[in-house]
Amino acid sequence: MKSAVQERIAPRRILVGAALIAVPAAVVVVVLGLGAAYAPVASTGAKAVGGGPDTYARLLVALPVILGACHLAGVLARRLGQPAVIGEIVAGILLGPSLFGTVWPGAFGWLFPGGVVSAINILSQLGLIFFMYLVGSEIDLDAVRRRGFTAVTVSQVSIALPMVCGIVLALGMYPTFGGDVGFLAFGLFIAVSMSVTAFPVLARILTDRGLSKTPLGALALTCAAVDDVAAWCLLAVVVAVSQGGAPSEVFLTVGLTLAFVVVMIYVVRPLLAKALTRVPESAVLAILLGGIMLSALATNEIGIHAIFGAFLFGVIAPRRDPVVARAAGKLGSVTLTLLLPLFFAYTGLHTEFGLLGSGSLWLWTAVITAVAVFGKWAGSTAAARLTGVGWRESLSLGALMNCRGLTELVVLNVGLQLKVISPAVFAMLVIMTLVSTIATAPALTLISRFKTRPPVQRRRKVDRTP
Repeated sequence: MKSAVQERIAPRRILVGAALIAVPAAVVVVVLGLGAAYAPVASTGAKAVGGGPDTYARLLVALPVILGACHLAGVLARRLGQPAVIGEIVAGILLGPSLFGTVWPGAFGWLFPGGVVSAINILSQLGLIFFMYLVGSEIDLDAVRRRGFTAVTVSQVSIALPMVCGIVLALGMYPTFGGDVGFLAFGLFIAVSMSVTAFPVLARILTDRGLSKTPLGALALTCAAVDDVAAWCLLAVVVAVSQGGAPSEVFLTVGLTLAFVVVMIYVVRPLLAKALTRVPESAVLAILLGGIMLSALATNEIGIHAIFGAFLFGVIAPRRDPVVARAAGKLGSVTLTLLLPLFFAYTGLHTEFGLLGSGSLWLWTAVITAVAVFGKWAGSTAAARLTGVGWRESLSLGALMNCRGLTELVVLNVGLQLKVISPAVFAMLVIMTLVSTIATAPALTLISRFKTRPPVQRRRKVDRTP
């Protein structure tokens, strides 16, 4: 009996379902037919707001090109005895107007139109604050405390002497390259750019050469850590000076920055440590990402660069928690593989060696490089020697502290964004960065060949008296 009823109901359901589909479809067809009578209205530019499908498609082409070039250049750099980051930096420059744009301008313009460059900039800046968190989280504060006097002395002298050399250099550069920027901002920026050491690149060089666990490697890492903290604080002052305008505004920015540091250390740090122990592991990475971006936003609103907030958040983040370490590892894999190569590419897109067309500009580049290398090497070596470190280790430490790498590029990009330096000065300083960083590994090899003299043993006088 039930089967007969079901057989009678089934066709009705089919008809009702068909009607529910057919009626809306018929309405759509009718409306489309009526709408076809209207003339098309000119575009109001809404398509350009989202970047357009063409920009999106070209970005999807540009990203694999950038990632592939950086990876291949990194592999080649390792075979040449250099850290992979050197190859990645060079690849970014070669993809820019200095080579690719000169050799094949049509393809360069197609691959990197304005919309693609803007998208790369946004992604690279995001990667930059993530990277600065990772740098801050890798600084061993306990090692800094253990090696207190030597590490602090070497790092501060290795900053002070290059800054003095940089200020003197800026006096000579300012009439030609200062433009409409005040000398205070220009001079301070040149001084800071002379005093930078790349902690992450230095760590990679020491690991590759098997020196990270030696006394020299431990001292170099500690000095570079202190150097990094001091360099970012000095850069924050430079940004405040360049953007502050009136002295009262500069002091306000510095005061807010100090207050931010105090709040991060004494309020955010203990709260973060407690919060991360009470949430599931799946939520840790989300909390870290939120903290990084909010810290970066805070320092950006204060008037210093967003990277300072991300760096400080990394310094105060828990270090010995394996859950936090795993979350940082996930963040690092994406940052180092995808986002940092975009930063190198964006740097390369703004590096034009063609601007250094005259011999005088190349002479200035050589002078800048010589001053940077001398100031850093002499300051680090002299300070280490005066604190009781041997000559070979002191010279090696000077060579290691001259490694500028990625950290210097971050500083230079900040200066270019703030228009404290011109594109020509930016290109000069990029060359200085490459030369000083590439020279680190060969210099260490050369210094290691120097033989230390064995201590002279005086002969004992033999008493021949009967």
